Amino acid sequence: MSEFWVYFQIGLHHVLDIQAYDHVLFMMALVLPFTFKDWKRLLFSVTLFTAGHTTALLLSVYEILVIKASIVELLIPITILSTAVFNLFTIGKTNRKENLNLIFLITLFFGIIHGLGFSNYFKTLLGGSSNSKLIPLLEFALGIEGAQITVVLAMLIVAYSVQSLFKFSRRDWILVGSAFIIGVVVPMILENEIWIQ
Repeated sequence: MSEFWVYFQIGLHHVLDIQAYDHVLFMMALVLPFTFKDWKRLLFSVTLFTAGHTTALLLSVYEILVIKASIVELLIPITILSTAVFNLFTIGKTNRKENLNLIFLITLFFGIIHGLGFSNYFKTLLGGSSNSKLIPLLEFALGIEGAQITVVLAMLIVAYSVQSLFKFSRRDWILVGSAFIIGVVVPMILENEIWIQ
């Protein structure tokens, strides 16, 4: 297997790993308010998240940005929670579209936080000299983007099906989905090791 496929598959697994579902939860929270007709904005948001994630890994691999793992592990579920809560407060609001630049900026920042959460593991995978780290990082980022697009498409299909077949309103879909995400992520925050220290 070529080195490209190794790092690409690690990127796929990073997002789709059932044991580490925080990435999928964030993607779910990000996608909930969107429909197929919003695909350009959604793709841009997902790509910004990947860019933030990759930037954090790059800065971490080259020891430019190092943050204590326990802090990052607390911040990750907080980003998921804040995205789900934002969805609840903006259901049906027309000014949500006016705030797209802010949403894009926050998505990029949240990508940085999520990237820092994976940085220690990724550094151990790479080893080697500093000039051999950039290409594997880009291959890994492509795997992440591919997995995220898969999650986004699955969520859009589920959303369309639920709203069409079961006559869920878009508002109810966002409400139920966000409440589910909040119910999963709050225990992650409360059980974080930072509270034990």
